Amino acid sequence: MKKIIYALILPLVVVSGLVFANRKIKNEPFKKSTPKSLSAAEREAEMKKWEATPDGIKYKKWEASPEGKKVYAGAAKIRKHIKDYTNMEGVVTSLSLPPGSALGFGVMVKIDDDDYILNFGLEKSDNSFLNFNNEFEQLHRLKVNDKIIIRSHSVSYAPKYSYPIVSGDYVEQDSKIIYKRAPQKGGC
Repeated sequence: MKKIIYALILPLVVVSGLVFANRKIKNEPFKKSTPKSLSAAEREAEMKKWEATPDGIKYKKWEASPEGKKVYAGAAKIRKHIKDYTNMEGVVTSLSLPPGSALGFGVMVKIDDDDYILNFGLEKSDNSFLNFNNEFEQLHRLKVNDKIIIRSHSVSYAPKYSYPIVSGDYVEQDSKIIYKRAPQKGGC
């Protein structure tokens, strides 16, 4: 009988020792090193250094090319709407992104006679049949030539794409909100 009691108590002692040891580690203050921000001169020097790399040279060539200038002009055309987070009228021109794109879910739209990639990010794959909340569900119902109202906080560009990339934060169709990006948790 004593052997059985010892056999039951020994694992209990080991597990409780591990729990207390783990608790001690978690309670220690976390020392996080915050990177110091660079001065304007240091940023400029880092930028010059990057521009001398093969990727930097490739990017500068793309910026100076007619395709790069077209992308920059398209981004500049909607910059005021982006800055003020105001409505932009768009027409869906394609339900898929250009071949080879790695932006996640998005559609092609025409805003003020220029084409843009309207990007929403990666779709979360949830294979649970109990999950009825697909944030892109209504966006998947869009059709070519549908008119939509778009609001965005950012526009970006990359040499890989021939179009400016508009981050889809809010989309409305026929005065109904069909997508609104959820605010980030723990951010500013």
